[in-house]
Amino acid sequence: MRLYSIIIPVYNRPDELDDLLSSLCKQTYVHFEVIVVEDGSTIPAKEIVRRYQERLDLHYCVITNSGPGMARNHGARQAHGEYLLILDSDVVLPSTWLEHIHDSLNHYPVDAFGGPDKAHASFSPIQKAINYAMTSFLTTGGIRGGKKKLDKFYPRSFNMGIRRDVYERLGGFSGMRYGEDIDFSIRIMEAGYR
Repeated sequence: MRLYSIIIPVYNRPDELDDLLSSLCKQTYVHFEVIVVEDGSTIPAKEIVRRYQERLDLHYCVITNSGPGMARNHGARQAHGEYLLILDSDVVLPSTWLEHIHDSLNHYPVDAFGGPDKAHASFSPIQKAINYAMTSFLTTGGIRGGKKKLDKFYPRSFNMGIRRDVYERLGGFSGMRYGEDIDFSIRIMEAGYR
């Protein structure tokens, strides 16, 4: 049985975190822990986390605001899983999300992976456009970037998984405030991991 550690940095998003934790309670595969790292929020999520502590194997840490990469690194140091699953706090997951990951890794073992992002139904047209621009391969170097074919996929931190030993060998996320997930993905590829 493989244990997964789900690491969620949060900064001033208690309502979104509530939605994410609710979706984690509905997972069909249940061998996971959740580590929420409050990154110096002025609107804390402590009460939201407290409501889920009896339903999830949930750990809550508070750190001084250091940025998402450092918050993820803090969570990784607390983690026990073979795989670290990094999520943004505003993600909502389908109930079979972790089951599909588990089944896929059993059939196609990889060192790191990522998944797509789908705009929430409540998003305004501008939010949907931004979501598409930020996550579609067509706008992140695919067709618009002049490529004739899809190159290597670089997992983004809103939905990223990595084997714990690979994460540790690479030293985790850099201290960059922006683009730290792309930097990390590039380092994964350059080190020869798949």
